[in-house]
Amino acid sequence: MKYLKFISLFTFSILLFFKSYAYGGQQENLEREGPPPAGPYKLGFKELERAIKTEKKGKFKKAKIKFEKALNYFLEANAEDPANPDILNYLGLCSAKLGFDENAEVYYLLGLELDDQHNSIKYNLGVFYKNQNRISDTKKILSSLKNCGCKEYENLRMLIN
Repeated sequence: MKYLKFISLFTFSILLFFKSYAYGGQQENLEREGPPPAGPYKLGFKELERAIKTEKKGKFKKAKIKFEKALNYFLEANAEDPANPDILNYLGLCSAKLGFDENAEVYYLLGLELDDQHNSIKYNLGVFYKNQNRISDTKKILSSLKNCGCKEYENLRMLIN
């Protein structure tokens, strides 16, 4: 039975090879339906979500691996779209989680330079400053969020108190 599965798989792979060779090595559609493969931004976001869930479960070594993978995807996405504050926010978050504090702060500040009203970046930067025991900087971020009427303000305010 094992040999039958092996022969079937081997035959299938040979057929794919010859089909590819017959078309000059180029297959445009591969008879596949659906959307194109996900880009690095989407892959990074999914990996970041997994990392956060894993971290919440207390599996820190596995979470670190996932944060590293997410960071690499976001670096690739940043190379494709360097002026995207969302990517810079996630680069900052991954860097902070991995202990690359200088990089994290730089990414957050670059993101705010591009969009000074980006509440998620402000919140993450405030949390970063809080974790660095830079309470006065955290309070500055909190005051910049005061009039937004957003959840980021409330969450950061509760974190400080």
